[in-house]
Amino acid sequence: MEAKRLVLEGYTDANWGGSTDRKSVGGYVFTLGSGTISWASKKQPTVALSSTESEYMAITQAAKESIWIQRLIGELGFTGSVKDGNIIYVDNQGTIALTKNPGHYAHTKHIDIQYHFIRECVKNGNIALQYCLDKRDDSGRDDKSPAS
Repeated sequence: MEAKRLVLEGYTDANWGGSTDRKSVGGYVFTLGSGTISWASKKQPTVALSSTESEYMAITQAAKESIWIQRLIGELGFTGSVKDGNIIYVDNQGTIALTKNPGHYAHTKHIDIQYHFIRECVKNGNIALQYCLDKRDDSGRDDKSPAS
């Protein structure tokens, strides 16, 4: 009988230009099994020119956290017991395309180099991005779930 594996899931989102100074707020949450193990929400340091750019900046922060969590799990000796630890769910398909297609570079030269870190993470397999639907319930809370 195979041992049950924990599932590490990451979700990220940003509200493009949602602050009075037009800066976006980006955030992420990571769950392991049924519990939240890490989360953050922070105003982005620069004004994003599109929702794709705002999400791109949020994903970069989430990728750094995911890599740290994966390393911690490995150092604790639980590497084989965690499933799909490198997947981060994103609700912006343009952002996913931007991480996979360097051909878009001419349109993104203004994005700070630090945010292109996510491209390298996707390219080398440390992070995989997967589209998820952004559903809001009647209370206005976000409910992110992987797209089928």
